[in-house]
Amino acid sequence: MVRPKTLTDEQVLDTALDLVHKHGVSGLTFSALGSHCGLSAATLVQRFTNKATLTQRTLLHAWDELEALTRKLASSTPLTPHGAVDLLIGLSGDYGGIDAYGDGLLLLREDVRDPVLRARGVTWESNLTAALESRFASIPNAPSGIGYAMAAYWQGSLTWWAFRADQSLHDYLVDKLTAFIDMLGVSN
Repeated sequence: MVRPKTLTDEQVLDTALDLVHKHGVSGLTFSALGSHCGLSAATLVQRFTNKATLTQRTLLHAWDELEALTRKLASSTPLTPHGAVDLLIGLSGDYGGIDAYGDGLLLLREDVRDPVLRARGVTWESNLTAALESRFASIPNAPSGIGYAMAAYWQGSLTWWAFRADQSLHDYLVDKLTAFIDMLGVSN
């Protein structure tokens, strides 16, 4: 007799993503996932076939969440340079400290290794930089490529913050990103 699905794939992938955040990709096993979501490991194997597929689907689910958050912030932050700061601050969330940030970098390693996940990164780069560019569209002296430059500056600032950790991530990013747009002379 076939066991009925009691959780949607999305609910299972939410649990899988939580496991990955807590224990890394190596901690994502069918047994661990089954223990956390209440489904048997056999049921999970039927749904996801093997560990590689489960891992990829989990990380694609993470990309779905990031892209949805990016769209939400792009539609709700002002179309101004300071709106670009708000958008990036919103994407930064709260990593829960340096250790959690470092663990997140291990997920990036998985994204870089998998061509399907890499392609999602390329798509997100395009969408994010376009959203940032649109926040400078009404500024006459905004340099070409400002969206990419600001995204790269933000990513670098996240890394530098991780080495310092002498203030909250939010405060550090507000300081650095505001200084970035001030340095360009394009603030509103």
